[in-house]
Amino acid sequence: MFRDKVIVVTGGAHGIGKCICQEFTRQGAQVCVIDLLENDYFVGDLAERKTLEQFADKVISDYGRVDCLVNNAAPLFKGIDQCSYEEFEYAQRVGVTAPFYLSKLFAAHFAPGASIINISSSRDRMSQPFTESYSAAKGGIAALTHAMAASFSGKVRVNSISPGWIDTDFTVYSGPDALQQPAGRVGHPLDIAHMVLFLASDKAGFITGENICIDGGMTRQMIYHGDFGWSLSPEH
Repeated sequence: MFRDKVIVVTGGAHGIGKCICQEFTRQGAQVCVIDLLENDYFVGDLAERKTLEQFADKVISDYGRVDCLVNNAAPLFKGIDQCSYEEFEYAQRVGVTAPFYLSKLFAAHFAPGASIINISSSRDRMSQPFTESYSAAKGGIAALTHAMAASFSGKVRVNSISPGWIDTDFTVYSGPDALQQPAGRVGHPLDIAHMVLFLASDKAGFITGENICIDGGMTRQMIYHGDFGWSLSPEH
């Protein structure tokens, strides 16, 4: 399905991104990775404009086109209690500015039927305390998705995926960690990678501007103290 397609994945050297790259590679795609961590294609900081331009130039020089851009790199995770101005700004540059600018740099080089897939988070709609830098970036990329879907209308489909709890080590959980999830388990990277490949395929040709939450049902579960065995024990 993806033989010789050119797939760009940010943050593709580890975790969910690495799994996405492996699945595309199994399908015969040419995968171009950018990550701060060592990898076989391009090492660089997505927060830097020059890095993004150099990376885009290399992809176009090597392949001449892009069939799918997966904006997966994770922003800094810090809260309002500890996150500095500079750190918050850095998180937005990685999480929102880089996906925007890479999409702009590749705009004239997307192949017919191309797609952009942004990795957001279920934190784009719900939060724990002290997650501001990450949650703001994920909310930003979710909104960027439908804005770009309108701008790229008829040329590039743009969708986003919002993972919930995904254990990147493929740990199998039991007890409350698993049972609290309506699906009965914690997620793993293949749950996200399979959706990425679907959205990148012709099978998803009528889907654009959409956000798909893959979280085992957690964001649909209402929790009230005293209901169904749930209880709140505030710290004192």
